[in-house]
Amino acid sequence: MRKKIKNQSESGRINRHYRIRKNMSGVKDKPRLVVHRSNKNIYVQLIDDLSGATLLSVSTGEKKFKKDCAWGGNVEAAKKLGSYLSSEAKKKGIERVVFDRGGYLYHGRVKALADAAREAGLKF
Repeated sequence: MRKKIKNQSESGRINRHYRIRKNMSGVKDKPRLVVHRSNKNIYVQLIDDLSGATLLSVSTGEKKFKKDCAWGGNVEAAKKLGSYLSSEAKKKGIERVVFDRGGYLYHGRVKALADAAREAGLKF
């Protein structure tokens, strides 16, 4: 089901996300890594689409993460979040994921997060 969006640019992102999302799915062994970014924070989830469950959720707004990085809306925070995500995923036994950029361009914070997660050992 599509959301009603007020501004034009967000509407384009949502349409791209639905178009990308209809061709990808995550399972327990290889969950879908979903990225959402706002001006202040970046949110990442690992989702098993078959059971409809979120396996792991991390963001730059969490208290544990705020100690390392004061501002969560920049490229440096995205890099730290990517490596933090990879370490948390390994603790849960997840090594491979399907990357869902959420309709955002693969550039800037989204790219930094993905590259940092790959460098830390997550495969996608």
